[in-house]
Amino acid sequence: MPKAKYDHIYRDLKEKIESEYYIYQDMLPSEHMLIREYDCSRNTVRRALAELAAEGYVQPLHGKGVRNIFQPIEQTSFTVGGIESFKESAERNRQKASTEVVQFAEIMADRKISRKTGFREGAELIYIQRLRFLDGKPLILDHNYFLKELVKDLTPEIAARSIYDYLEGELGVTIATSKRTLTVERATQIDEKYIDMNDYNCMAVISSQTFDDNGVQFEFTQSRHRPDYFRFQDVATRRKG
Repeated sequence: MPKAKYDHIYRDLKEKIESEYYIYQDMLPSEHMLIREYDCSRNTVRRALAELAAEGYVQPLHGKGVRNIFQPIEQTSFTVGGIESFKESAERNRQKASTEVVQFAEIMADRKISRKTGFREGAELIYIQRLRFLDGKPLILDHNYFLKELVKDLTPEIAARSIYDYLEGELGVTIATSKRTLTVERATQIDEKYIDMNDYNCMAVISSQTFDDNGVQFEFTQSRHRPDYFRFQDVATRRKG
């Protein structure tokens, strides 16, 4: 299946849904009409629709078609079920993103770090603090730990752009799985130093261990968000029996 064709259909339909060309609860054109419109195969259309369904944009209805279930929101929306970079999240939310690298250091995992991150004691890591800006506001503070041997030649300049772009595009790393925990925690002095807290005294925190396609953990990240400016979303289906 030509990925370029499927990707074009997926992005075009997504744009039409987000811009409300297709209104919330509208039925999308039938598969037959989409096949004619995009001059492609049924499988290509179905792949694009399946991706939109996985992201919570549409709901396939057996024997009826595909309904738009997307509703625009004001807060920044981050995904729980998928793996996407900060840059990708900002682009999806149509926000201007920038990153300031606050700290970049090579460290060795001691017992405390090992218990926190899941890396073995003695592992050589790269520790990075990154302050994330959305539309010019400092709203997220990321604490990243990367396994040094899998992020060769990583630099602060790369970290300020997109580490995932570097891993996938330059190093050929396949990012496969992420285990995540969501909590609400009291703001720390470091949070208050860098984040515009807007009178809040707590942070929404997502901690994640991320693995490549060989099952090797290459990253642990604690991402700390100002609570009024984020929303994590997922798409769930109920399994019968």
